[in-house]
Amino acid sequence: MAVEKTPPRIVVVVPTYDERTNLPVLVGRLSELDLPGLHVLVVDDNSPDGTGQVADALAADTGGLVGVLHREEKDGLGRAYVAGMTRALAEGADVVIQMDADLSHPVERVPVMVETLLAGDAAVVVGSRYVAGGSLATEWPWHRKALSAWANFYVNAVLRLRVKDATAGFKAWRASALKEIDVTSVRSNGYAFQVEMNHRAVRRGLRIAEVPIRFEERVAGESKLGLKVEIESALAPWKLLLGREKR
Repeated sequence: MAVEKTPPRIVVVVPTYDERTNLPVLVGRLSELDLPGLHVLVVDDNSPDGTGQVADALAADTGGLVGVLHREEKDGLGRAYVAGMTRALAEGADVVIQMDADLSHPVERVPVMVETLLAGDAAVVVGSRYVAGGSLATEWPWHRKALSAWANFYVNAVLRLRVKDATAGFKAWRASALKEIDVTSVRSNGYAFQVEMNHRAVRRGLRIAEVPIRFEERVAGESKLGLKVEIESALAPWKLLLGREKR
């Protein structure tokens, strides 16, 4: 008699700060995927708008689909992801997905990313705006699109990552890859976190695959991108490059 194979445990890590409107929509869309082994881990940074309480209610109402990690303060996207990924690995995740709570990442591409990851030898699959078939929100003004394109060119020019969407935040990782790059020791914050994660993977010879997505404008709430984050992101490639040369 054939033994039924246990599906991989897939954990979508979703950092939140003031996303009480978007979070239930995102969880609803993820639950509709009917993807075996799927779980959502909300990492809330003590949101003043009550997002943490909304997450707790979702956890209670979804029969184990949603888990919540409460943190005491808002100290950056990178720190939230490291905390969430560490928890996911400790709880036996086979695949860990990074996803924003603002509905800019298309939920329907999650199964494609997971299938691409598990069917080949990639360590991570990036939901990419800049491969054939990918696109940016039409609502974005031309200067914002230009800045995004320039950021990717800049990062690749400095670090030679050969990743078309090097600053993307929508990714599916093998748990083994996160352990190999030692995600718990990543110190970059903000969008620089995405660059350091790619950099560590490339340095260890891990393959990064990209699948096209359409990146949408956030549905509700305000962007967390500020001047401090932009400066850190601009300096990050050089810090990583010089750090490597010192070692």
